[in-house]
Amino acid sequence: VQLQASGGGLVQAGGSLRLSCAASGRTFSSYHMGWFRQAPGKDREFVAAVSRSFGVTAYADSVKGRFTISRDNAKNTVYLQMNTLRPEDTAIYYCAAAFKARVPLSQYEYDYWGQGTQVTVSS
Repeated sequence: VQLQASGGGLVQAGGSLRLSCAASGRTFSSYHMGWFRQAPGKDREFVAAVSRSFGVTAYADSVKGRFTISRDNAKNTVYLQMNTLRPEDTAIYYCAAAFKARVPLSQYEYDYWGQGTQVTVSS
């Protein structure tokens, strides 16, 4: 599976962005999908995940109520709608795919990674 993330950019605090992650291949629906982010000088952290059938979603506490993960298996794409953005959301955002029985929250359980897209939130 090859993943291509897009949609990042510069936005003011309180604004919104929608990230997309397009996957190659015909087995996209077999993978749980996740979004992670890495800020300068910090470790990569979990943001959100969605199960292969879109039946289960999970979020980091820091983004609950502001971010929404979704997927369109017909388009081989996973999305991250980010609302009410804060300066602390500034990071490179990565999408990832996991071929596991359950939706993983740890980056170490993901099998494939996209190249990342930069999100910068100005105060």
